[in-house]
Amino acid sequence: MSRFSFIYIGIFSLIISIFSFFNIIYSNYFNLYLNIDSYIYSLIFSFIFGFIFLIKKKREIKVSIYEKIITVILGYLILPIFISIPYYFSIYNITFVNAYFEAVSGFTSTGFSIFENIKHLDESLILWRSSSQWIGGLYFLFSIILLIDIFDINLKKSLTNYLSFNTSETLKQSTKILILYTALTFGIFVILNISSIRSFNSFNLAMTIISSGGFLPTNNLSNILDTKTKEIFFSFMMLTSFFSLFLSYNILTINKKNINFFHEDFYLLIYLCFLIVLFFLLFNSTYNFSAIFLSLSSSISNIGVSLNGSYNNISFLFLIITIVGGSFFSTSSGIRLVKLYSLFKFSINELASHAKPLNVFINKLELSDTKIETKDINKYFISVLIFIFSLFILSSILTISGIDVESSFKLSILTLMNTVNSSIHGLNGFNFDELTYFTKYFLIIFMIIGRVELLTILIILKKFLFKN
Repeated sequence: MSRFSFIYIGIFSLIISIFSFFNIIYSNYFNLYLNIDSYIYSLIFSFIFGFIFLIKKKREIKVSIYEKIITVILGYLILPIFISIPYYFSIYNITFVNAYFEAVSGFTSTGFSIFENIKHLDESLILWRSSSQWIGGLYFLFSIILLIDIFDINLKKSLTNYLSFNTSETLKQSTKILILYTALTFGIFVILNISSIRSFNSFNLAMTIISSGGFLPTNNLSNILDTKTKEIFFSFMMLTSFFSLFLSYNILTINKKNINFFHEDFYLLIYLCFLIVLFFLLFNSTYNFSAIFLSLSSSISNIGVSLNGSYNNISFLFLIITIVGGSFFSTSSGIRLVKLYSLFKFSINELASHAKPLNVFINKLELSDTKIETKDINKYFISVLIFIFSLFILSSILTISGIDVESSFKLSILTLMNTVNSSIHGLNGFNFDELTYFTKYFLIIFMIIGRVELLTILIILKKFLFKN
């Protein structure tokens, strides 16, 4: 590990220690002493680790893309250890593998949980679960910036209006993302609170929404969203993790220079409107539309939560929507709509060029100056193939471990897309606590793969297997 790796992981260790301190204060203020020692342990270990990493002396070298990938992956492996401490040392007799599973699930914003009954947990631990997702969402955004050259060149070009990729300005740019991320979290909290949702629930939901996570402060979302107005408010708030983090910044500072960079959010808006109309026409007579809209917003933002109700006949549609995902620069996962649209347009133009070889077909995004580069198309195509391959591997592993084929397939999609299981996917009764250690560790691995994409791991393997 280089100086860069130590600093990157060390900073987030200190962030975890800050949240540990906050939980100590919260527990003390509300007389929640049952698990307060566990947060003290988390504070001590994460702070010491972070401090040591930040003062570690090592020769400064230029950071390679391989080192960036390794740093991000190590962060996803190491940081959940500190997050798991309050679970492990709590009064609930949680094994290490269960504590680590819960921590990774939170940090990757997946939302799988070993807790069957949330109401038996004290509020401080519920708050800790939500905090883990908030930290994980922030880590994911930083990682996108770190690995942006791997994922998409056009994305990097579009973000130059807001971010500098000069290493000398890393701290300044990171602070900018942190401020915007925090401001949006606070905004969501205020809006939910205004809609008469209890402050504690609003705060937890705000952290869950902005991170595209799935942890809830209650067993049943219906207990919180007891009116259609609350359902609508909550649905629109979930869309903040569907669109780009900079959408609000774009709207507030709109000018001619920024218009070209609306294109991804514009496509996402068209996609959203299409789905709303489609679901309204097809299912409005069958289901409560506000509940359907909530499930739709939850699916496209990869949050995955839903109200009570059976959606077995349309669960496959929600899974497809989950796979598509949201904006590149958001906390949602998925293959991404722009990737799929670019692949579709490029394929159509290639087919048309064979039918009409004398015609010129320009691969360019509509309503934008952005051209579809062949090297990006190759990356998009490989990403789709890798997803299919990963889906096959994980489904096979889960089936071998004793889970039925249908549930294995659905659970694999949700794992790779970092989306919580709920009634919209037909897996609301799934018990993660009863899974074998073998199955849990594989789910942990693939939850991390879903966040970093297998493409990054293949690049590392290529580096070490083919050194020349």
